[in-house]
Amino acid sequence: MAALTLEDAGIAPEPRGEGTRQRILDAAVRLFSEHGINGVSLRTITAEAGANSAAAHYHFGSKKGLLDAVFERHASAIATEREALLAECRESPGRPPVLEQIIAAFLEPGMRGSHGGTTFARLRGRMLAESNDQTRELYALHFNDSSGRFLDALSEALPDLPAHDLHWRFHVLLGAMVYTLANPGRIQILTDQACDPSDPDAALGYLVPMLAQMFRGDTIPQSTAPSASMHTLY
Repeated sequence: MAALTLEDAGIAPEPRGEGTRQRILDAAVRLFSEHGINGVSLRTITAEAGANSAAAHYHFGSKKGLLDAVFERHASAIATEREALLAECRESPGRPPVLEQIIAAFLEPGMRGSHGGTTFARLRGRMLAESNDQTRELYALHFNDSSGRFLDALSEALPDLPAHDLHWRFHVLLGAMVYTLANPGRIQILTDQACDPSDPDAALGYLVPMLAQMFRGDTIPQSTAPSASMHTLY
């Protein structure tokens, strides 16, 4: 009896080189998250993946191309899930309150680590803390459109909140998310492990209602100082 092939079983065979490409991506997100973008070489990544530099150059062209591919792999999925959750908020408002739903829809996909696991979550936090031109370009490409739609949704949920208040409060939301991803250990040390932001359920359980209260707070008079423009919506 002839051996059963993948095609006979209805399973598509892996494209040539795709396994190597995925191993390089896995190694890259892990090493980038541990050492930073500038702290690891393409040669180190390919060695960790059990590949050679020629394979990395073939699939990605450069370390910048590799980082672009890492983001395309995971960040696009986060933005897509955010928008799907936002659509659900619009279809079934009420319980929990719409504002909490919107905030949770923005935070959960990235903070739960379902797209790339906690490794990509750490990488995002590290990149935001070490922001540079490439980071800003990647976030603009993958997140600006969806983040803008969340700003619109928040504005609809809070029609009496002036735009400058909304923007600053969204900025605080971004800061809470970034610091939770980038440095959860700091508050663990300060609280003798009583507060653990690395636990996504615990973090979201506090952040969502706390941020909702902030958004519902009294309007703050606009400062006479020049306002900072928001170049990137994370």
